Amino acid sequence: MEEWGDGNRTTEPPTERVMSNRDVVVRRAVGEDWARLKAIRLEALADSPAAYGSTLESAQEFSNKRWRAMAEQFVYYLAEHNGRVVGMASGGGNDEHPGTKWLYGMYVTPSARGGGAAYLLVDAVATWARAEGATELYLHVTSSLARAKAFYEKAGFEPNGERHLMDRDPSLELITMVGTIVDA
Repeated sequence: MEEWGDGNRTTEPPTERVMSNRDVVVRRAVGEDWARLKAIRLEALADSPAAYGSTLESAQEFSNKRWRAMAEQFVYYLAEHNGRVVGMASGGGNDEHPGTKWLYGMYVTPSARGGGAAYLLVDAVATWARAEGATELYLHVTSSLARAKAFYEKAGFEPNGERHLMDRDPSLELITMVGTIVDA
């Protein structure tokens, strides 16, 4: 049984497999995906601003060169349906928790929710984290986002008791959740 759980740089080239179900394909982003990454990230920030540590306004100011660098240098996965990007997730570390791997920036466009893209994105980041030697995957979810928290619980994550306020908006509380990502 397997349980699941702004990206950090990676020095390794993308080696993860492409994950898919019959309708959705998830793959690691590359430099040429910068415009797709930009579009889905801006959509996510507009749709669910309380879910992210950055803002739509700040992300809109990024140059195309910066978006390309993010797609090339960070661990981003894109979910596609019929060639259209419908979701994203990122994997990385966390300076406050050395040695841990984290799921960041998870988003699925509303029209694609419930179709398996979210699980495939979590699986992609979990696979990356396992390849990096992790046995657990961590994430933060805003306490006011009950649907997101319920999804993560269904995907095998559990609150670990840690809570703190979001840096950019102290009115938002973050719940830390953790999922085991090794085969039992």
